Amino acid sequence: MQDSFDLTTIIFLALAVFVIWRLRSVLGTRTGAERPPMVRRPQPQAPAPANDSNVVRLDRAADQPQPATGQPDPDRWKGFAEEGTPLAASFDAIAAADGGFDPRQFREGAKGAYEMIVTAFAQGDRRALKDLLSKDVYEGFVNAIAEREKRGEKVETTFVSIDKAELADAQLRGKSAQITVRFLSKLITATRDRAGTVIDGDSAKVVDVTDVWTFARETGSRDPNWKLVATEAGH
Repeated sequence: MQDSFDLTTIIFLALAVFVIWRLRSVLGTRTGAERPPMVRRPQPQAPAPANDSNVVRLDRAADQPQPATGQPDPDRWKGFAEEGTPLAASFDAIAAADGGFDPRQFREGAKGAYEMIVTAFAQGDRRALKDLLSKDVYEGFVNAIAEREKRGEKVETTFVSIDKAELADAQLRGKSAQITVRFLSKLITATRDRAGTVIDGDSAKVVDVTDVWTFARETGSRDPNWKLVATEAGH
């Protein structure tokens, strides 16, 4: 009888732990309000190899058909860059080095990466960040997370919307393609101290946020993923 009671108790305890864990993962605050640290764009260098199963693909170069030879389509960058502008010239250079470059797919991937990175940063998810950031940016984020944890602060954010993701700049430096995206988003943000008191932001107010992030990829690489190499606050 005692053995039966002990076994039943253990089973219920295990179930309780599992249920609590699931509730935290599903209902827990979706953090990300705290702004990631500002990191200047580094000199071009090859991004570290990424785990393909964990990284957001900003551009599926290998899946795209190669463009036909001949005169380029004057509307090829329509909606992203005007013909004859420096931005269009940079897109041309990137496309020449990586024939599958598609700004539309890149923009959609960048929006997904933006939300994932902001969320992972606030949650202190170092593992997720490592697969999405360059080495220098990762070190800056991890240091900021450690300082926040030392102070006992927690950040809560809910993404309301990403209103705009503009490809603001593009460059091909050697073999390194770099594209800068200006994000305009709406968030609900609040930072709480150890006691749970809101010390920054407002858990009931939607705020407009502007971020300018630069992603990079080594053209010609078999790895199709781009990584975040620089961040700054927009105006």
